[in-house]
Amino acid sequence: MAEISGCIIPEELYYWVDKHVWARQESDGTITIGITDVAQHLAKTIIAVTPKGVGRTVERGKSAGTVESGKWVGPVTSPVTGQVVAVNERLKGEPSLINRDPYGDGWILRIQPSQWEAERSLLLTGAEAVRAYQDLLAAQGIRCR
Repeated sequence: MAEISGCIIPEELYYWVDKHVWARQESDGTITIGITDVAQHLAKTIIAVTPKGVGRTVERGKSAGTVESGKWVGPVTSPVTGQVVAVNERLKGEPSLINRDPYGDGWILRIQPSQWEAERSLLLTGAEAVRAYQDLLAAQGIRCR
């Protein structure tokens, strides 16, 4: 796990750095997605999360849901195309889980991907993701802690 300017970036995840979203392939082939530590820091305290519903289809680059804080309201851009198979119901009553644990309990939804092999290559992981975040955080003067 890398820490850059106080921001946590787990190297095993896949990132769409410019959109501050992550993806993790689960053992059953589904993809769990959420927002990064950088995103939750920029948003400040998350007060509401509205993911697309189970059964809905989401497209890479389109909204998979909405996150709202006292400072910001915006989309969670989906890093993959597919059908929503699960949403994190805990976020309804405790949206600040994203602030406390953006890569664990603060996940947003799971997708059954339809194009994972092709779309995975468009995301960054490992050292490549860490370098991209180092560059972005330095260029924008972002610090998480």
